[in-house]
Amino acid sequence: MHPKGVAMAIDLTVELDDRPGELARLGDMLGKSGVNIAGFCAVTRGGGIAEVHLLVDDAGPAFAALQDAGIQITEEQEVIVHDVDDRPGALGDVAHRLGDAGVSITTAYLATNTRLVLAADNLGEARDALF
Repeated sequence: MHPKGVAMAIDLTVELDDRPGELARLGDMLGKSGVNIAGFCAVTRGGGIAEVHLLVDDAGPAFAALQDAGIQITEEQEVIVHDVDDRPGALGDVAHRLGDAGVSITTAYLATNTRLVLAADNLGEARDALF
């Protein structure tokens, strides 16, 4: 972790059928494989598909577990994981710093321990803007 609370990590995107029990299946399968989910975001896209972003502590076992379960990783992207305060306005503070630096946020969600996961059009500039 960077001294100012900014780290780089990998976000995995998978698609699941949009039906009851699929998120439970994903969670069970990763858990049984010893994969800790440090953060996630699940959104239905329509057409019977749900998109799930996963922040995992170790991508190697996650890759293997997902492959064994027949779940395809549709995207793998480097992300920033930034410690944020749990208070009103914290998201706005981070978003202003990135916007002022001309960085466009492409993905954002919260992870465990009040950490903000961000993908951006320019991760180097985003990282520089956050410390």
